[in-house]
Amino acid sequence: MRKRLSTLLFMLCAVASAALAQAQTPEEYFPGRLMFSEEEEALYMQRYEKAQVRRAADEIYFDQEATIGADGWISLPAAAPSERTISEQAMNDAERYAEVNNSNAFIVWRNGRIERETYFGGHTRTAPIISHSLAKQVTALAIGRALMLGDIASLDQPVAEFVSEWKGDSLREKILVRHLLDMRAGFLPQLPPQGPEDVISRTFLHPRHDEIIVAEYPVIDEPGTRYEYNNAAGDMVAVLIERATGRRYAEFVGTEIWQKIGAAGGTVWVNRPGGMAHSGCCMLAPAENFLRLAIAMLQDGVWEGERILPDGYVKEMITPTPENPYFGLSIWVAGQYTERRGFANPDRGMPQILHSEPYLAADLYLFDGNANQVVYVVPSQDLVILRTGLPPLRDENTEWDNSYLPNTIIRGIIRDQRPPAPQRQALTVVSSPLSPAPPQQKPGREQRREEQARHKHDQTAG
Repeated sequence: MRKRLSTLLFMLCAVASAALAQAQTPEEYFPGRLMFSEEEEALYMQRYEKAQVRRAADEIYFDQEATIGADGWISLPAAAPSERTISEQAMNDAERYAEVNNSNAFIVWRNGRIERETYFGGHTRTAPIISHSLAKQVTALAIGRALMLGDIASLDQPVAEFVSEWKGDSLREKILVRHLLDMRAGFLPQLPPQGPEDVISRTFLHPRHDEIIVAEYPVIDEPGTRYEYNNAAGDMVAVLIERATGRRYAEFVGTEIWQKIGAAGGTVWVNRPGGMAHSGCCMLAPAENFLRLAIAMLQDGVWEGERILPDGYVKEMITPTPENPYFGLSIWVAGQYTERRGFANPDRGMPQILHSEPYLAADLYLFDGNANQVVYVVPSQDLVILRTGLPPLRDENTEWDNSYLPNTIIRGIIRDQRPPAPQRQALTVVSSPLSPAPPQQKPGREQRREEQARHKHDQTAG
């Protein structure tokens, strides 16, 4: 097993740039070095075994902590028939697309009113959805709120000022607050785990996952130099928030986010009772909560006249980095058109999502997570579209198209249509650090990993 893991890590390191010369080598790092009590290690193994055959969130999110929402919650206002601005046909087409793609919620909000709100399969307005990586957008707002409160000084503040264990580490002390959100922390990328000894399994299921991330999650790139999608960075936000504020992550999210935007409450998975939250992946809350997050961003971080995010923070969130022209602070942007793009760096050969045509609004940005759960925001049209649910059906003839819902709705605007945002998308695939590369033959193990990612609902995906 040690030989197999060392070989894997060597392959991962070999593809990086010259900056890796200062990064950890396989000989310096071995998953599982940090061990805990026999009871905790046995609990981890029980969780790992259950995770291999899980069917529902309550079978994997073993312990949850409440995120208390607004008192007297009321739903967002709905548009009267005379106030609707989008054609019935466009709405029906978009809703049907959501329905046939395993959705549990479909909501369209425009000009301050909900124009369509539909739930499928017995789901309801107040029933929680499983966030998957929509939780990462919550982390971005949590950091923004901590900045607003003065608990964190700057996006460019070293995380080591709060996580003292990283002081003196030549790589980790270079990780900035922004790097936990823009996926440039230098961490090992998210790949399908290869057994219980794999650090990705341990940082997902262990009752002390946060301590494992802090102490031994591999830093394989110079921080700030390369985009690599991973859950560890998202989970580090809970550690950062708790140390910076002295408050529980669940309490902070409930009080400083859900309550501030009038949202209902929910829960967040914690690694053990009283332990650390999994901030990067695992919240439960009604779909409308995530719609409200998007509306708060559309309003530049202001809700009902109260500024909850620093002035200019939303602009930072939707500004991509040179290392990934499609990703800002946990937010995806339209960018220049390419037919396929995914969560992972294309060097990793992981699945990519179809975009059959350019987004019709160049200022569009979106929340995007596992199971193609998406929230599209179009500032130029004062428009937000949400789709949540299970993974869409996929076979050789059918796959999810990330551009269908927003483009169908935008084309269907029949009243109060604003001028489109200036287009910056080309109709051909552009050359960029994250443009898809031509397919290449992969070694056996790497090819098996890709097959696992394509055909298995991986426990640690976005």
